[in-house]
This record gives sequence, structure tokens and C-alpha cells, in this order.
Amino acid sequence: MILGECFEKFIERSPVSVMVRGTLERVFDPEKLERVFADNAQLQYTRELTFAQCVGLMSEVVFRIAPSVGAWYKAHREEMPVTRQAVYDKLKRLELPIAAGLVEYAGRELGASLRQMPTPPPPLLPGYRIRVLDGNHLAGTEPRLVELRRYRAAALPGHALVFYDPQWDVVTDVIPCEDAYTQERALLPEVVAMVAARDCLVADRNFCTPGFLFGIVRRGAFFVIRQHGSNVVGQLQGKRRAAEQDARGQALYEQALCVTETDTGATLVVRRITVELSTPTRPGETELPLLTHLPPADASATQVAALYADRWTIETAFQHLTIDLACEVDTLGYPKAALFGFCVALVAYNVVAVVKGALRAAHGAEYVEEQLSMYYLTLEVAQVATGMEIALGTEPWEIFQQMSTEEFAATLVAIAKHLDTEKYTKHKRGPKKQSPKRLSGKHHSHVSTARILALRA
Repeated sequence: MILGECFEKFIERSPVSVMVRGTLERVFDPEKLERVFADNAQLQYTRELTFAQCVGLMSEVVFRIAPSVGAWYKAHREEMPVTRQAVYDKLKRLELPIAAGLVEYAGRELGASLRQMPTPPPPLLPGYRIRVLDGNHLAGTEPRLVELRRYRAAALPGHALVFYDPQWDVVTDVIPCEDAYTQERALLPEVVAMVAARDCLVADRNFCTPGFLFGIVRRGAFFVIRQHGSNVVGQLQGKRRAAEQDARGQALYEQALCVTETDTGATLVVRRITVELSTPTRPGETELPLLTHLPPADASATQVAALYADRWTIETAFQHLTIDLACEVDTLGYPKAALFGFCVALVAYNVVAVVKGALRAAHGAEYVEEQLSMYYLTLEVAQVATGMEIALGTEPWEIFQQMSTEEFAATLVAIAKHLDTEKYTKHKRGPKKQSPKRLSGKHHSHVSTARILALRA
């Protein structure tokens, strides 16, 4: 390990904080960030406040080191060349392609580091790049804007379509949208343009339209999508035959389906794999129909069902973004600012994914997947970051920018070996108990805790 003596105490006491801070230093290299800005900016330009500074301040809000943008500015006002209002003005005008470009750059940069780690996770489908597609709607913000103050309804700052790589647990791309009422399907032409040959897109039935399926095929890519009963009907061909069971022991059936594109009349024969659910869904559905045109020699019915089951990993990612990271800053009412904060949170999630990759190499996949608590990990980063910054300053961290990808990966693995695994272990809850029937009185809105507990005897 090539780090200096100044890092030793922090590596021994809080290796996770050093790993996160070092990874942030690497991915938020000002020179690279300004290149991202220059490549994606359409009308916006930089004067005194740089894009790198905007990313840096928002990352501290996302990691809960600072509770808000205003609080961050108050703590760093001597370092800033502009006023507090100028910071907010910059954030509310950040163009969406710049925020999306930041996620794409970080996914590529950090993905390269992950692939240099020893004991990588196995591919989900050899020969294909699996990409899960899902949408995330940002929660309502505080009605701070003058135009919002007369509305009681929640003010929604927008939503985004997110590409997620379940093998490496990283977000690779994002399509942000300012209008919260815009249908996700309206963004599908942008999705098709971002699909490459040998990609395998996994998505829910909301994205199942003939135009989208044929668009994926024309890009030389593949799909595993739950069939939408009214959008994609098609003509069943041949007899339905029983296939293997899935990992949960549920019966699988397979049958060919001919789908026709409405605009062109083109046809496509796909595999319709039906999962016979052991437990009905909330709406009472007992079967789960999946469409794919993956060759049977490359993907059996069981593998296709497993790929769709992995779609839920992106829901776990969204949960971590909401609970452990501040992906939705409710004080940022302007859509561009709120979506920029969400995109920085996606980058922060990828930073944690790199740290988890190093921990996987040092302590095994079982520890990371079954025992590691994201809550305790991010909590320690928030608690230690400020003190570490005061003690070390900014110059020692520049070494992480100067490392090659191989050196950076090896350094993180070496730091990860100092981790006290018990300190970050989840506390798993027992079986969920049925809630007792609540007692209520007509004339009482409160009770005495002491008197209720006295009845226990």
C-alpha cells in the first residue's frame, strides 16, 4: 500500500471512511468533472463556481455529512467565491444532460475499478451484459418556491429512468425528466438509443410495448420483459410445454409467441415463459408471463426466470438511496436541482459499491451479501468525515487521483482488510408478529405509559 503515515490511524480506526473518501477523491477529480461538464453542457457555462464544486457540496449532502445545501454553504462560506444565492442559482439551472453525463462517467470509471478486484462476482448470463431498467419518482419537496405556496398537493420535482448492472451492483446510466407527469414510456426512444449489441435488458411490464421490443432487437440487443396483457398480445404458436422449475420450486412453462409491430407490420417470434406462482400477487395474479428472444442454448427457462427475479435488486438499490443516502433533498424545489441531487446520489451509491467490492475481496462474498449493513457503513462515514478532513486537509487525498486503476483497486482491498466486520453487521429481525388490535376511546387522545405498564403485573 502506497499511502503515507498520516492515514495510518484512520485506516486502523475507520477504514470505511478512508475508502469512501479516497474513492470520492478519485471519481470527483476536478479535471475529469470539468471535462464531463464541457462534453454535456448545452447552454450553461462556468464563471466563478465550477461544476466540480457543485458536485463536491452535493456529495456531502447526499452522505448526510451536511444536512442541506444551505448548511453546507454556511460551514464553507470562506472557501466559496460566490454568494449563497449564487450557489442555489447554479444548482437550479444545471442542465439534465450534465447530470446524466456525471452518472455515466462515474459508472464507467468505478466499474473499471471493480473489475480489477480479486474474486469478482460471477456473470449472470455469460456472453451478455445484463442491464436492469426501472423508473424512480422523486418524492414531494417543501413548497419553498413562491409559485408552490398556494398548493396543498405535494410538489413533485421529476423522475428518472435508471440503468442498473446487477452483477457489479452499479448504476451505469440515467435518463432524468423534469415533468413528474411525463409517462415513462415517453422516454423509451432515449432508452433504445442507449442500448448496445449483446445487452440484455430486464424490465417490468410497464415498458413492454411492441415499439420498444423491436427497437431493442434492431440494436442487436436482447430483452427479458414481463408481458403487458393489453400492449403486447401476439399469436401463440405450438403447444405450451412444461420446463424446469425455478429457484423457488415454481413450475415453468414455455411457448412461442408471434408479436407484430403496429407501425411497420414487422413480426418477431419470441419465447413466452410463464412462471406459475406459488403465492398469488396482491391483485390476485397466479401466473407471471415473461417475454424474451434469448436463444434457448444461451438461456434456459430457469435462467430467464432468474434474470427477471434479479430485477428486484434495483428496488433494493433505490431503498438504500432513500434510507442510507439522501437521494431526495426535500429543500431543493427546482426540478433540475432535485434531479442533480438524485444523480449525485447515484454516483455515491456506486462509490459504496466499489467499497463493497473491496470488502468482498477481503472478507468474502457471504459477508457482504448477508451481513454487511449499509446503514452502519454510511453512518460512520457521516460521523468521521468532518474530523478526518480537519486532521488531514485535502492535499494527502490527491494520491488517489494519481494511482492507476490496478493500484487503486489493490489499495482499497488492502485497506478493507483492516475492517472490524462485527462493527458493521446487520441486526436481523425475527419473524414479523401480527399487530394487536388497537384500543381507542371517544374522549381520550392520550394515555399514561406508567399506568398501562402497571397493568402488566
